[in-house]
Amino acid sequence: MSLRLSATPIRFDPNRAMSIPARPNLRRLPLLPLLPHSQAGLDRELSRRLFILGIGYVGRFFALHMKDQGWAVSGTCRSLVKKKQLEEEGLDVHVLDANEPELSTLDILKDYTHLLVSIPPVGGIGDPMLQHREFLKRVLRDGSLQWLCYLSSTSVYGDYGGAWVDEDYPANPSTELARLRLRAEEGWLDIGHNLGISSLVLRLGGIYGPGRSALDTIISKKPLSDSQKMRFSRHYTSRVHVDDICQALRAGIYVPSSSNIYNVVDDDPAPREEVFEYAEDLVKKRLSGWFQEDKCPDRTESTIQKVSKRDEKRVLNTRLKQELGLSLLHPSYKSGLRSIIEQMDVDSGSPYGDFLRMWNGTAGLATKHWGFFTKGDLYGHPDAIMRS
Repeated sequence: MSLRLSATPIRFDPNRAMSIPARPNLRRLPLLPLLPHSQAGLDRELSRRLFILGIGYVGRFFALHMKDQGWAVSGTCRSLVKKKQLEEEGLDVHVLDANEPELSTLDILKDYTHLLVSIPPVGGIGDPMLQHREFLKRVLRDGSLQWLCYLSSTSVYGDYGGAWVDEDYPANPSTELARLRLRAEEGWLDIGHNLGISSLVLRLGGIYGPGRSALDTIISKKPLSDSQKMRFSRHYTSRVHVDDICQALRAGIYVPSSSNIYNVVDDDPAPREEVFEYAEDLVKKRLSGWFQEDKCPDRTESTIQKVSKRDEKRVLNTRLKQELGLSLLHPSYKSGLRSIIEQMDVDSGSPYGDFLRMWNGTAGLATKHWGFFTKGDLYGHPDAIMRS
């Protein structure tokens, strides 16, 4: 498919959104139309090089999307197993222990024009990459870097008693990891400022998408963990579909911005209980006759732990829409969940075919293929897992 020029806001084609696969090789994300460019600008785009520190759930979606658009994409992961799986999808991947990185691996950053950072802070340490800040500055200063983006979390806002908050509200993190994440934001923005390049922080809500949603939790029929039960006590949860995160990243590259920090969330910070009720209804309709109430994760009053409310807030995305011109593909969890379940494969030769085999097989194709991303691309990200 050829690239198209459009004056409309960047958004994915909903008719070609990525689906949960029935086979190990996942489909690529659809192309995004570009904002207007001169031919010279288009030529420059096709030769740009993206490096992702920490290719996890979001990083993988974005890497495959940018690769499909002609970018050279490389990045890091934490194990040889992940490296092999990502390389099978055509990505150039290096194994990197962020706590004790091989400096020779970091040295290749000088060859890239765009850097996406999605390695979370470590308790008691902070951002492990920023332990090598001076080395990173030297490498990047001598290289070709034009753009830097750090993926953060809305957890940095802390508790606002359920009030709406935007980027102008003071960050008030209530946990150690959230405080370390805020410090990491400051560290990466400082590096970008010192290099004189475009630098962004995207504060992500709870990430969901194909293979990672309330639908997956219900279909897996696994009982909720204690931490999952505790999260049901929250009144509000800001979340975002992975497609819209990729849109925000693309917009951050192509749209000149006057700000450094953007909230990337949808318009509907609904409570988890409401989301799961809607997801259950979708599963019942999609898999009529297979869905069994007694097999659904138990979320009755007696199973939900009573915990003190903390970090209650509703996060606004006004700046994202106004400054980056973004039109959300999934402004609500309802649209996002519908798109996921509509794309699940059903084999006409059996009641639910590959779909059921994916989730109920002895080994579990979904577990084998998605399992190494069970924490998302922000490992330990406090707001990153909507599937729970």
